[in-house]
Amino acid sequence: MLTTPNHNPADIDRIEPLSSLHPAYIIYTSGSTGKPKGVVIPHQNVIRLLTSTEHWFQFDEEDVWTMFHSYAFDFSVWEIWGPLFLYGGRLVIVPHTISRSPEEMLQLLVEEGVTVLNQTPSAFYQLMQIDKEQQTLGQALSLRYVIFGGEALELSRLEDWYSRHSDCKPLIINMYGITETTVHVTYNELNRDMITKNSSSLIGEPIPDLHVYVLDEYLQPVPPGTTGEMYVAGAGLARGYLGRPDLTSDRFPADPYGAPGTRMYRTGDLARWTEEGALDYIGRADHQIKIRGFRIELGEIEAVLARHDAVAQVAVMMREDQPGDKRLVAYIVPTEEKPFRYRDPSSFCSSQSS
Repeated sequence: MLTTPNHNPADIDRIEPLSSLHPAYIIYTSGSTGKPKGVVIPHQNVIRLLTSTEHWFQFDEEDVWTMFHSYAFDFSVWEIWGPLFLYGGRLVIVPHTISRSPEEMLQLLVEEGVTVLNQTPSAFYQLMQIDKEQQTLGQALSLRYVIFGGEALELSRLEDWYSRHSDCKPLIINMYGITETTVHVTYNELNRDMITKNSSSLIGEPIPDLHVYVLDEYLQPVPPGTTGEMYVAGAGLARGYLGRPDLTSDRFPADPYGAPGTRMYRTGDLARWTEEGALDYIGRADHQIKIRGFRIELGEIEAVLARHDAVAQVAVMMREDQPGDKRLVAYIVPTEEKPFRYRDPSSFCSSQSS
């Protein structure tokens, strides 16, 4: 450290001149074996993320963003470089204690005049509740965009938000993404009509410089409406996992539908194309179980149950309390507005599958 220059390093200070292919950052994600994987993202990936999504957003120098997320979560890459790299906006660093308090977070959004808010759905659900309880404060928000990422969004949960806010102020955007594909992969602009017609997690269309394939176990495309595993190809792919060539080759196989030498990323996520050409997120591929010879996607059952008026949150698991006696159990958080009867969800599932 003593020999490190006290100025921004120039090419003369480097072993070799800096290239857009050199790593910009490494973010670690959890592994199935418990050993974290270091995802290596080059500079050019971040630049193209911002330029390839620019046509969807009208960000400018007047925008105020928040940095809500940890540096260890790649949503922060979008939060930091979105305002600072292209647009010259202002970035508000949210103190950790405020990020854990929806009441204080709502107050900060109003006081700072925040116009661009990036959130995981679970964090926004808590903010929605405070917005409902403090409607005068909520109506003072300056938000132009709320951008979701990081986890599946339950569209039906947004009905309460739209009862107090318009379709266009703020615009609600759902973006699916993975660390290995540089933050965001898809874009879906939501509106009031969309959330009343759908309760699944619509993630929309791919970013223009990416390709999303929904494939079966033989890497063949599945037809619209059929669930398959998502693979992502194109300019956003990571260089691989740091020091893990075996894992890199497994998760970044050759792209059979691209030019020779190109790769794709196996996401481990299940999705299906709608007839309109949008992507509908189902859940994790390892969320699939087998009972009595039938393969069952727990995410699909959760999506059906989430449509029930009395269900606020749901998780479905397989239990085997006695050897050989496998059964599905739904854990449900009921809504406050609707009466809940424990037999209703089971009957509702049966009616939806008939």
